[in-house]
Amino acid sequence: MPVRRRPAHRALLALCATAATLTTTVAAAPASSSDTRTAEAVAAAPEDAAYDDTYYEGALGKSGGALKAALHTIVKDQTKLSYSQVWNALKDTDEDPGNASNVTLLYSGQSRSKSANGGNTGDWNREHVWAKSHGDFGTATGPGTDLHHLRPEDVGVNSARGNKDFDNGGGPVSGAPGSFTDSDSFEPRDAVKGDVARMILYMAVRYEGGDSFADLEPNERVNNGSSPAMGKLSVLKRWNDEDPPDSFERRRNEVIFEKYQHNRNPFVDHPEWVESIW
Repeated sequence: MPVRRRPAHRALLALCATAATLTTTVAAAPASSSDTRTAEAVAAAPEDAAYDDTYYEGALGKSGGALKAALHTIVKDQTKLSYSQVWNALKDTDEDPGNASNVTLLYSGQSRSKSANGGNTGDWNREHVWAKSHGDFGTATGPGTDLHHLRPEDVGVNSARGNKDFDNGGGPVSGAPGSFTDSDSFEPRDAVKGDVARMILYMAVRYEGGDSFADLEPNERVNNGSSPAMGKLSVLKRWNDEDPPDSFERRRNEVIFEKYQHNRNPFVDHPEWVESIW
């Protein structure tokens, strides 16, 4: 389970972060065991705390709507990429830790050559985890190009997901072992369920109706169509708890922050903030 930082613990965590030698997270292969992922989350806690007195200073001590508003103010300050720039960025953010020439596909879990990006069978393309039709933002610079919810995925698997909301159940997805889908929802493999939840909830915090884009919000429905909503919130919250951030997700957040958008997904750093807001 994710490490929960209550206010009474914050001073101790800050002391630990100061004493620790902070190093760049070295990517490792996504773990298949929830126990391993939980251990990784615990081990990385001091690195998360290092951002509390700097990047997240304005959010500390808040909860509910006040926390959501504070995080929005923090993360909306970002460098925006064009849709064409996303290709090269994904080759960096989603690099296979076991093969620097490849990327790791989100739902499939497969390693595929970075050069195999495109729109043909066997290629990987740019999956919008928050479906771009939900709010009708397309590939516009902003939500349509935000790396915090764009991931490499096999062309065929991306098509199978389409613009479906997220929920449990359905039949197996060809080419994506452990993923399931039905007529109105998609369930990713266990190893990335939390990743998906945290990407969706980042989008709900980042895009609040400014920048000429819709106010994106999670809800308790599927079949949201073109509404600026994604479900199901209760399922996403459970996935966030069951699948805490691992080293791959943490490295990805760091690379986006340091090299590309210069903003962070707060739920990768503080998964407990999901419950505090929703």
